[in-house]
Amino acid sequence: MTDSLLSIEGFAADGFGSVREAFERAIATDTDTGAALSIWRDGELVVDLAGGRADSGAGLPFGVNTPSVIFSCTKGLASVLVARLVQDGLLDYDAPVVDYWPEYGAAGKSNTRVADALSHRAGLSAPRQDWTTEDLIDWDRATRLLAAQEPLFEPGSAWAYHAITHGWLAGELVRRVTGLLPGEYFERLISGPLAVDAWIGLPAARRGQVATMVVGETLATHVSSQQSDVRAGASVWPVRALTLGGALPLALVGPDEGFNRSDVQAAQIPGAGGISTAHGLAKIWSAVVTETDGVRLLSDETLHRASLVRSEGAPFFDSPAPWPRWGMGFQLDSEARRYLGESSLGHDGAGGQVAFGDPNERIGFAFVTNRMEAVDSRGTDIVAALKEAIS
Repeated sequence: MTDSLLSIEGFAADGFGSVREAFERAIATDTDTGAALSIWRDGELVVDLAGGRADSGAGLPFGVNTPSVIFSCTKGLASVLVARLVQDGLLDYDAPVVDYWPEYGAAGKSNTRVADALSHRAGLSAPRQDWTTEDLIDWDRATRLLAAQEPLFEPGSAWAYHAITHGWLAGELVRRVTGLLPGEYFERLISGPLAVDAWIGLPAARRGQVATMVVGETLATHVSSQQSDVRAGASVWPVRALTLGGALPLALVGPDEGFNRSDVQAAQIPGAGGISTAHGLAKIWSAVVTETDGVRLLSDETLHRASLVRSEGAPFFDSPAPWPRWGMGFQLDSEARRYLGESSLGHDGAGGQVAFGDPNERIGFAFVTNRMEAVDSRGTDIVAALKEAIS
């Protein structure tokens, strides 16, 4: 079903009208960009909406089947992969990383635990040496550089957001245990069985079908402010966490830059490079918390352990409150990122992406957008409408 006035495609089941209205408000001012929203409850699809444009230059609509870059929502997917290996007895959160990845012990990192690597406590949030795009898209080169690097602070002693590097830490653990790169394990464990359009490393056959990411006004202003702060003497490390010293633009995208580049989209970058439809991403989170199409990815016991708070409060490198909270790679409900409540776990992504599951409410949720903003309440407002609708 298509609403021609608002250019809304899809449906919202009875009882979710307020959620549809929140989505309509989220895209009401979009003339060149778009978004999609999908919600599953009790393993059934209850909301599937999309609207706006996926590529204003080509005039392509943003539909329910439009894949989009999900940025750090990919960390949530990588954390599901690791949690499943823990559940299957193949990986131990409390074990040293070197038990699985011996080379990682270089430069004072031998005591780093798997839990530290997942919860942003590894001290490798940014590279000491500048990376190139070639480093970024080469799995072996990226993991070798991180394994050799001296940490920025004592591992386990504090937290700092590993904006891009988190994915190689989690992903190399997956590779060492399974023999598969994380994108391959993801397809075998998750996207294949669930039959969803979601990838860590975009297949060549889907090249050119991904929504074009656009830097919005508030993100452009924020990037300019970050650059000015560094020039004025602020710590460079949070900026390097995003750019890797030159491999990516600070906004993460631009015209044929960063995650708009086809070679970057094809690479496996599980800290920020996942690509998915909202429909597929929400179905995955549904299967994390409740049986969906015959698939249940994590048990209640595993979810409980993975959701124990590992990192919260002020980070090692100063940043303004409110601050997020982290479990075993999963982002938890906090003042900085509101989900449905204490039982929710997931991960948001740069520019306004939001994806999570809630085992108490048996909800899988995903909102994706190609208009990237820094000051952005779109996803938060939709989650708030969902919370009211199910209360």
